[in-house]
Amino acid sequence: MRRLTKVTTPGTGPDPLVLAELKTLRDRVGDLVGSLVASSDGLLIACDLPGRVEPAGMAALTASELALSYRLAATAHGGALHEVVVRGTGGYVVIYAAGRAASLTVLASPGVNVGRLHLESRPVARAIAGHLAAPAPQPRDTDRE
Repeated sequence: MRRLTKVTTPGTGPDPLVLAELKTLRDRVGDLVGSLVASSDGLLIACDLPGRVEPAGMAALTASELALSYRLAATAHGGALHEVVVRGTGGYVVIYAAGRAASLTVLASPGVNVGRLHLESRPVARAIAGHLAAPAPQPRDTDRE
């Protein structure tokens, strides 16, 4: 059973655009097991994960892995990090940078077409970065007119 979770942080509401991106990604990649978006400090922003994966813990692990990988890429090549691919016996965990403040983590089965996974996930990570960076719409004050 999947759970599509909206997580709010103080002062902000859930971003339906981020949730829609996760759902679209699930629909487009057949061997996708789940996905989540986490802040760079490990807070869960949104997720679409199977019940056996604990979302907050996965968000914290994602942030730790991404921080180490940023450091590794900068030390080795002096450049920015785009993604981290972890291949295990049970499948893949791929973490895509979604701007400087967040990441998209994708869980896929061992039989996934990794090229297709990247082809579909990279634009989603860029779109999520854009959604999270966009300023929140301000309520209009119509009483003053």
